Amino acid sequence: MPQDWKELLKGTFAEELASLPPEPDPEPAVPVFRKQRLIVTIDRRRRAGKQVTLVSGFSGSDEELASLGRKLKTRLGVGGSVDDGEILLQGDVRDKVVAFLTEMGHSAKRGN
Repeated sequence: MPQDWKELLKGTFAEELASLPPEPDPEPAVPVFRKQRLIVTIDRRRRAGKQVTLVSGFSGSDEELASLGRKLKTRLGVGGSVDDGEILLQGDVRDKVVAFLTEMGHSAKRGN
């Protein structure tokens, strides 16, 4: 009489699994965004008269800053970059940036 395939495989890998070392605990999740006080300003210097919105005052890793910059650019639909610890966004979008950062739980202040 043929046996069920589940019965055939039931004990096949039991010895191999028992001999493996236990898996290490996963690294604790680092909070991507800590609640911070950020300053949102506009700048026209060294940019041929074009306006850019600057988000400064971020304290954290470069990866966290880049991630926040990506979220802002995606949410607002603008171009920009992360440079020298600041997020640069094309155009005057200060009000939208402050609203989004406040929504995320940061303390954002609009400058000049």
